[in-house]
Amino acid sequence: MEYITIDSKCVPIEGEKNVLSLIRKAGIDLPTFCYHSELSIYGACRMCVVEDERGRVFASCSEQPRPGMVIYTNTKKIQKYRRLIIELLLSSHCRDCTTCQKNGMCELQDLAYRVGVHAVRFLNTKKQQPLDLSSPSIVRDPNKCILCGDCVRTCDEIQGVGAIDFANRGSRTEVMPAFNKKLSETDCVGCGQCASVCPTAAISIKTNVTQVWDAIGDKNIRVVAQVAPAVRLAVGDHFGIPKGENSFGKLVEALRIMGFDEVYDTNFAADLTVMEESKEFLERLESGEKLPLFTSCCPGWVKYCETKYPEFAGNISTCRSPQGMMSAVIKEYFKERDAAEGKQTMVVSIMPCTAKKGEILRPDNYTDGRQDTDCVLTTVEIIRMIKEVGIRFEKLAGEAADMPFSIASGGGAIFGATGGVTEAVLRRLMSEKNYKTLNTISFSGIRGEEGLKETTVQVGEREVRIAVVHGLANAGRLLDSIKAGEKTYDFVEVMACRRGCIMGGGQPAQAGPRTRRGRMEGIYRVDAASNIRFPDENPIVEQLYGGLLQGKEHKLLHRNM
Repeated sequence: MEYITIDSKCVPIEGEKNVLSLIRKAGIDLPTFCYHSELSIYGACRMCVVEDERGRVFASCSEQPRPGMVIYTNTKKIQKYRRLIIELLLSSHCRDCTTCQKNGMCELQDLAYRVGVHAVRFLNTKKQQPLDLSSPSIVRDPNKCILCGDCVRTCDEIQGVGAIDFANRGSRTEVMPAFNKKLSETDCVGCGQCASVCPTAAISIKTNVTQVWDAIGDKNIRVVAQVAPAVRLAVGDHFGIPKGENSFGKLVEALRIMGFDEVYDTNFAADLTVMEESKEFLERLESGEKLPLFTSCCPGWVKYCETKYPEFAGNISTCRSPQGMMSAVIKEYFKERDAAEGKQTMVVSIMPCTAKKGEILRPDNYTDGRQDTDCVLTTVEIIRMIKEVGIRFEKLAGEAADMPFSIASGGGAIFGATGGVTEAVLRRLMSEKNYKTLNTISFSGIRGEEGLKETTVQVGEREVRIAVVHGLANAGRLLDSIKAGEKTYDFVEVMACRRGCIMGGGQPAQAGPRTRRGRMEGIYRVDAASNIRFPDENPIVEQLYGGLLQGKEHKLLHRNM
């Protein structure tokens, strides 16, 4: 077996593409800023430099392993290099750490402490740049950028949007949109994946925490929360709860302690989405028009399609996302009571997604000119609120959410993972509602982490061609193949973020393979433990169609085109 020697330890080469992977396999956590396993190798930050037996210093992320190599990861020379790199980064970096949104979660801050940088000898000669607050989803602060390029490569390689890039050269290099435009003036879809990989707060989530606290403190406002399926699998990570464990009950209790008046489960609205989207799909199959039907749950994807592929915009389902449906139903449910009590209902949705902050401002998601979702909090923001109150989240026993909008099927829960919407729709379309049907659908090829999944399913007398794609760059390639006539589908599910909502831009960052796997497995465990597995068997949904929704289905559940 071929191997290399790392700090006197023999490490076998088993297909690793760079020395860094072998170093980490040896149990050494070598620091990096610009390296991500799913992105191209950049090799700019130089934090992962190592030394060989001849004294040569090189970046381990871009060096291919060769049998017989002898590597040292922590020599005196390497220690000096790393401290100097951190010191130079800090010299041109805004150092208002105590008031920074990423204080305590900043990789630059962590590494400065780790390598022992306690003072900065160099002056910051960079001109102070204004913040870009134009996006409803994210904030760009050029003063905190360390030029690692993670955001640039993510936006280009994973999302295929290319809203930001490097500009200028040498010491004048900056990351910015073309011609230094505002983000709102670019093709940015607000997915927040750039914020997820940013090691500092150069790109961060635009927060609405203060707005929610103000509403909770107002006795004339009824503050109602709805919680998305992917949030319950990620919120516990920060508080030491095992990865992938369902923390919904604890989160409900925490929200009540914080002062929310009602807490509902967005999974319920996912069942409504399935009912409406499957109905729309069958109508299009029968007419043969506007096929394939594209899902509409992901606002990042909807904006991407409208911007980059407007010829397919008419193929997107007219259904609102579960967030939009839930908020419209909640506002309608409390309308008469608000008038009688002289109150105002404010709907706060707790989402794994930063693009949802933009979705709520779209006029086609309004009802009779009324904004239905008043505010979106990401998982990261709700974690911050829990910590602000001092709640010991891991110690909470957990409580059930409020009725009537909290009884949901397992089909609603799996919306949080790629392929989940498709699987739930197929459950609705199948005539036989039994365990065999569930197994047949789950093993049809729509689950998994592949960027593009294709399958064919028999629906009645028709063979339905289905594609499931996640990551907007993958979606772009799929749309190109459809335009060229190379591919033909009837139903296509698209999620902007890789692996779906469980890895949304509003989820806690630094999620490695174990975390990603835990969240996905957790979603399917929630489904498996549900008493109701088929969305059309939800009794509250049936009651809603016969009551509150009667004659209002299109107005409340579909986008106003």
